[in-house]
Amino acid sequence: MVASVKPYADELGLSDGLMLIDGQWVPSASGATWGHLHPATAEQVASFPVAGTEDVDRAVRAARRAFDEGPWPSTRAGERARVLRRIADLVREHGDELLKLQALDNSVPLTFSEIYVTSAEFVADAFEHHAGWVDKLSGETLPAYQGGEHMVFTLREPVGVVAAVIPWNAPLMLLAQKIAPALAAGCTVVVKPSEYATFSILRLVSLIAPELPDGVLNVVTGPGDPTGDALINHPGIDKISFTGSRAVGSRILHASADGCKRVSLELGGKSPALVFGDADVATAAGTTMGTVTLGLSGQVCVAQTRALVHADVLDEFVESAVMIGSMVNYGNPFDPEVTSSPLINAKQVDRVLGYVNRGVEEGATLICGGERAGGDLAEGNFVTPALFTGVSNDMAIARDEIFGPVLTVIPFTSEEEAVRIANDTSYGLSATVWTSDLRRAMRLTKALRVGTVGINGYQVEPNWPFGGFRQSGLGREGGRAAIEAYTELKTALLPLTDEMM
Repeated sequence: MVASVKPYADELGLSDGLMLIDGQWVPSASGATWGHLHPATAEQVASFPVAGTEDVDRAVRAARRAFDEGPWPSTRAGERARVLRRIADLVREHGDELLKLQALDNSVPLTFSEIYVTSAEFVADAFEHHAGWVDKLSGETLPAYQGGEHMVFTLREPVGVVAAVIPWNAPLMLLAQKIAPALAAGCTVVVKPSEYATFSILRLVSLIAPELPDGVLNVVTGPGDPTGDALINHPGIDKISFTGSRAVGSRILHASADGCKRVSLELGGKSPALVFGDADVATAAGTTMGTVTLGLSGQVCVAQTRALVHADVLDEFVESAVMIGSMVNYGNPFDPEVTSSPLINAKQVDRVLGYVNRGVEEGATLICGGERAGGDLAEGNFVTPALFTGVSNDMAIARDEIFGPVLTVIPFTSEEEAVRIANDTSYGLSATVWTSDLRRAMRLTKALRVGTVGINGYQVEPNWPFGGFRQSGLGREGGRAAIEAYTELKTALLPLTDEMM
């Protein structure tokens, strides 16, 4: 049996949580709560309120008042920037605590949390980066196109009240990616964390909120029904920023239509890794298989779940990938020997195993894994890493985002074929190209219909625009593109007449 996580909850003083509404930590109006079961041990860690329509309405009204009447949108740029930098310092000061709470949320191993993209350092850097944009949200002057004595100029103003809906797989990072640019732009925010990763969000918000006027940052907790539905449908929301599944993203897009709410959506992917014969095949295989086995066990939007491998190096790639899969070590996320997380809940276990069975039924060859772990791991949501060969791109395991430790290997014989297969998907989030030929790398970077291309590697930084083409979403997070997504562009006309001078 996996060692209990409760001692770590006790060490952190974790207790039943409250929501933050208008500067006050409160229970839900109904008294309803959600008990969080740890993915590795099935223990109930603690509980938190389930916000209903009344609670969500209070939170949105608080954010609305803080935006329409409060000081934050009109706070001097220098002061807003200083607030975001203070938040970055607080995150660094409490980084270890935040990462331990995240491990209690989703069971991501602490060893993996040292990697930059899932670290507290990334969170702090996101706030620092966007602090630097606060005094640079400038407009422009435009020449008179059809003549006339006037000046035309543009202004960037905050979009208003933002609903930030956070997934469970990287809650700290994705909270920062959403609220740092929103706060930098002068918006107010209502956060809804996933019901499967709430405690780390509540703690991070408890660090941030005292730096802000009441109502600027609010948190409502609970599942999609009723909490999420009440939030995305509330008429007081001006913009929704969501990271999660394509199905939920589609619901949010429909919900936003009536009020013409602004929307940013990151909806996952089925990302390809294109491995050519002149690449460092062992590194390509290790990195690609690692994205679906190490850390969050493939529960990552940018996981390279389709390996498109040149036929000449197919066997070498598969051999190296199998070796990486065999190195996975499951267990308590606080154990330094543990490399990989369980799946987030029993429903996801059933989903992943269903895809494994379907892959076999459709004629693919299961080389290894794809089974629920037994023995000491039986109480947790552990599924062993699955590697499929003999895959064609029309199979479900090659087309659907499985969100688990499943890698499909598809052979190709020419560059043109590799590009065709890579682009034959409804997604378009990311890709990697593995080659020693720089000209090929640049050709494929242009040819691939994805938001981000990594050449012989992949990572995410807070100052880069990140997002996808097609059904991988709308808009970008990170960099200037992110902060502009939380603003409206206003055009002003100033007549240059004697009466105005």
